[in-house]
Amino acid sequence: MTEALTEIPLTSITGAPASLANYAGHVLLIVNVASKCGLTPQYEALESLFQTYHNRGFFVLGFPSNDFAEQEPGSEEEIAAFCKSTYDVTFPMFAKIAVSGERRHPLYTALIAQCPEAQKRPDSGFRERLVSRGRNPADPPEVMWNFEKFIVGPAGTVTARFASDVPPDDPMIVDEIEKQLKILWG
Repeated sequence: MTEALTEIPLTSITGAPASLANYAGHVLLIVNVASKCGLTPQYEALESLFQTYHNRGFFVLGFPSNDFAEQEPGSEEEIAAFCKSTYDVTFPMFAKIAVSGERRHPLYTALIAQCPEAQKRPDSGFRERLVSRGRNPADPPEVMWNFEKFIVGPAGTVTARFASDVPPDDPMIVDEIEKQLKILWG
C-alpha cells in the first residue's frame, strides 16, 4: 500500500486509533456507508463478499458518512449496533467521516486523487433519480452519494471506483476483486 494511504490516521468504530497499515498487501473494498439510505441493503452483499473472499486476503472497510441527506445521523455505537443487528456485519467499520466537500477526510482525498471518476452501470439513471427526488448529487470527482466503492489492490493503489448504484455483487466489482486477488496470489 502506498505510504500515503497507510499513514493516514483513522479511527475504528469503537474509537481506537487505526490506519490502513494493518491491511497493507491485501485487496480492499472501501465504501462510504449510511444506515438510513435506500442503498443500505447493500450491507448484505458487502458482508457476503467479505465472507466469500476474506480467507484470500480481501477486506471490506466501511466508513459511515452523514454527508448525503443526513442518512447516517447516529453515533458510532448506534451505527455498529445497527450493522450487527440488521445485517450481521463482521467486516471492519470505522468512525463516521466526511467523504465530500470542504471537510472531506484525507483518506477520501487520497482515494479520489487516485481515481477521479466512478464507473457506472450502463443503464444507470441514478443521478437523474436523485435530482428528481430533490437531491443535489455532487459532480465528479466528488463522491456522488452513499455506497460509492473504491477497490485498492495489493500494491496499495486504487484500481477501480464504482458508483453508488453498482451493487457490491455486480460482475464489474467481483471481476475486479478477483483480478486483484490473482495479483496477490500470483
